[in-house]
Amino acid sequence: MIQFACNGSTYEGYLARPATGHGKGVIVLQEWWGLVGHIKSVVDRFAQAGFCALAPDLYGGKSTQEPDEAASLFMALNIGETEKILRCAIQRLQEEEATVGDKVGVVGFCMGGQLSLFAAATNPEQIGACVDFYGVHPNVHPPFEDLQAPVLGIFAEHDEYASPAAVGALSEKLTGLGKAHEFHTFSGVGHAFFNDDRPAVFNADAAETAWEKTIHFLSHNL
Repeated sequence: MIQFACNGSTYEGYLARPATGHGKGVIVLQEWWGLVGHIKSVVDRFAQAGFCALAPDLYGGKSTQEPDEAASLFMALNIGETEKILRCAIQRLQEEEATVGDKVGVVGFCMGGQLSLFAAATNPEQIGACVDFYGVHPNVHPPFEDLQAPVLGIFAEHDEYASPAAVGALSEKLTGLGKAHEFHTFSGVGHAFFNDDRPAVFNADAAETAWEKTIHFLSHNL
């Protein structure tokens, strides 16, 4: 865990550096549970894959394993403050000695998936690639017209949150704006299939394929 100061405020995040000492930068954005062990393990996996990864804490130290409490934290998210945290986290990652490259990537899951789109669209000069894992948040509206980074979308066939219809509408919107994107919908799986801390929804095969696509996409575009 690290602290980083920005615009008069201090925030926390989980940082992992690659064993090689230097790597391309990736911001990792949490699900509605908070900055929990699963997200930290994803940050560690990115470091093992050669990236320098940082997951900012968007809930100010709060986290939960209870769905009702997670929903409350999710809906109480202050979008203005979150935008500041995202901007500051990107700046902190770019200033990190282990980070190489002019731009960093952003990867988010569930709530964080929608926020990854938001971060990329509100920081187009700093974000070079965006990965959205089944992103959803009703109060987060990315300014897609400002988006410059290519987008990789990872979605589930059976998802009551990021439904196939919603995914189709997002793809149509990005196409209409001329924004580069590739979407993959995994059959037979549901929302949060990448989360190996949730055995009821985790799907190892789909998760591994999604991870391979993510690493390839980030490596190619950063």
